[in-house]
Amino acid sequence: MKIFNVQHQQPLERLAPAGRIGVIALATDFNIEMDLSRMYPDDVQFFTSRVKNINPLTIENLRTMAPGITETAATLLPGTQLDAIMYACTSGTIAIGVERITQLIQQVQPNVPVTNPVTSALAAFDQFKAKKISILTPYTEAVNQEVADFFSNQGYEVLSIAGFGFEDDTAMTYITAQDIQDAALATCDEEADLMFISCTALRASLVLDTLEAKLKIPVISSNQALTWHSLQLLQYPKRVTGFGRLLLQKHL
Repeated sequence: MKIFNVQHQQPLERLAPAGRIGVIALATDFNIEMDLSRMYPDDVQFFTSRVKNINPLTIENLRTMAPGITETAATLLPGTQLDAIMYACTSGTIAIGVERITQLIQQVQPNVPVTNPVTSALAAFDQFKAKKISILTPYTEAVNQEVADFFSNQGYEVLSIAGFGFEDDTAMTYITAQDIQDAALATCDEEADLMFISCTALRASLVLDTLEAKLKIPVISSNQALTWHSLQLLQYPKRVTGFGRLLLQKHL
C-alpha cells in the first residue's frame, strides 16, 4: 500500500462568499431548512444546529428551551466566523424574550449579530409602516393570546388573530399550503395594513405571492422575515423574487 500526502494547487476558497448564517432550529421543526433553501441566494449559506424542545406547545414548555440555546449556538461552525445567527422560533422568542435569546447566543458567539422571527417581523412591519395587523398561527388560543398581547404591547393594533389549534409542534409542517392560504383569506381583517403568518414550521412561503395578490396588502411570514432581516445584517445587495413584497425590498 502506498500512502501519499498531496498539496492543493489552488488557493482555498471562502465558504459562502456573500455570508454564513447560523440557524438555531427547534428539534421538532420539519420546515425551516426547506424554506430557507428556497429563499436564500446561492452565494449565501446557512448552517443549522437544533435545540431540544418539548411538546405540547405551551408558553411554559417553550421557556424550557432557554438553557439549551447557548450549548446549541456553540455547535454552529466551531472555529469559523459566522456573519449572523438566527434563533428560529416565533413563539419561543415571545416566551423567552428577545434580549434574553441574544444574550444566550452571544455568550458563545460574541459580536455576531443575532436575529429571531419577532425582531425580523417587527422590522418588516416598520418597513411597510403597518400599524394594524391580522395574524394567522398554528397555535392554541392560549398561545395566541400571548402572541397578540406581545404585538399589542409593541404598539400595533391586532385586529384579529386566528390559529389552527395545534399543540404538537411536529405536526405543524403538515398543514397544507392550501389550508394556510384559505385560512389567511378567511381571517384577515379588511382594515389590516398587513398580515403576519407566525411560526417557522408553517409552509407559508409557498403562498405569499398569491395571498398578497388577493389581499392587496403585504403578507409576512416568520421565515420570510428571517431571510430578509438576516440579509440586511449581511448588507446583501440583491433582491429575492417569488416570496412576497418584503424580499423585494433593498437589503442595504
